[in-house]
Amino acid sequence: MNVLIIGSGGREYAIALALKKEEKVKKLYFSPGNGATDKLGENLDIKDYDALADFAKEHAVDLTIVGPEAPLVDGVVDIFKAKGLTIFGPGKAASQLEGSKIFMKNFLQKYGIPTARFIETDDLAKASAFIDTLTAPIVVKADGLCAGKGVIIAQSHAEAKSAAQGMLSGESFGDAGKAIIVEEYLDGYELSVFAICDGEDFKILPAAQDHKRLLDHDKGPNTGGMGAYAPTPLINEALYQEIDEKVVIPTLAGMKKEGMPFEGVLFIGIMIVGGAVKVLEYNVRFGDPECEILMPLIKSSVFDLFYKGATKDLKSLDIKISDQFSVGVVMASKDYPYKSSMPAEIVVDDIVHENLQNKAHIAYAGVTKEEGKLFATGGRVLVCVGLGESIQEARDNAYMLAGQVHFFGKKFRNDIAYQAL
Repeated sequence: MNVLIIGSGGREYAIALALKKEEKVKKLYFSPGNGATDKLGENLDIKDYDALADFAKEHAVDLTIVGPEAPLVDGVVDIFKAKGLTIFGPGKAASQLEGSKIFMKNFLQKYGIPTARFIETDDLAKASAFIDTLTAPIVVKADGLCAGKGVIIAQSHAEAKSAAQGMLSGESFGDAGKAIIVEEYLDGYELSVFAICDGEDFKILPAAQDHKRLLDHDKGPNTGGMGAYAPTPLINEALYQEIDEKVVIPTLAGMKKEGMPFEGVLFIGIMIVGGAVKVLEYNVRFGDPECEILMPLIKSSVFDLFYKGATKDLKSLDIKISDQFSVGVVMASKDYPYKSSMPAEIVVDDIVHENLQNKAHIAYAGVTKEEGKLFATGGRVLVCVGLGESIQEARDNAYMLAGQVHFFGKKFRNDIAYQAL
């Protein structure tokens, strides 16, 4: 089988690593890939989706997997399907679940899926009036895609009104903030739950916990994610069942009723409040770095998981999950997330420790290659992934590997998985 992976980050690298282990996968293509993916397959420089679909047809690509949200929201799945190609991911209409927070919140409300009390508006006076009815902290969200950064948790009414004004004026997030959601702050603990969907059926992967803040003890600005671990002990069978019955099943039924069956990864940001499930948000693709820690936990065929998801055949799949734990530590560049950093050469020590050889690996993200050397050129550069029979062992392996990786200005959190430990 030939597989094309659209994207360039650690998420796409992790999917490729998992596919590379399968005999049935003969050739991997990346569009565009990064400086390290050329060791796993062939990087393509084709920016036009129509031309990319033609390439897939000409080169007998059996399955295309879309990593990031932007191509999904732009309709890449519809373009590929129109040419008779098998592609894993939601179409443009279904991708509104992530592409528009207003669409998503209205959908949750319409189908009785538990979520925070909210208002959607493009009027500052209405936003301000609603803000006055809430108790701080208060959540203000830009409607459109903001690369995971369009959410402000304001600590006062004044800060919330200022955030709303900044978004609605276009100052904060351009057109993505021209309409906003203001909602009550949910006090609880957050989980990342991923359902692989084929429009009718679904398979739930182990729940993960992400670490959004830049610094230890959840201090500093929000980022795309500084680390994650799975499975989390903060969930039990009763909560999984509640997520199935109150969230995933009504979502798939509702999307089908709306004429946009959901196929692909439904990433459910969940807050557990007083033991009950509330949906914070939907994304329509794997989280990053959650994908990097989940891929190694899938013992059955990853290719079959995606292929059957793309061909409406998940019912026939028996998915097998490892009983190990997985921890991922993100290494970011010097000035992340404030601005771009100067390129820095990456040096990885020879791995001689047996645990690291067998239970740890690197998923590369923001890297480029020059004269055979890898350079850190992105915000989040790579993820050190550790596996173990316990969260502690997995965490130890991830941090031991992190100690073997060097580049100027590298930064990472020292407390990933602290909630579980």
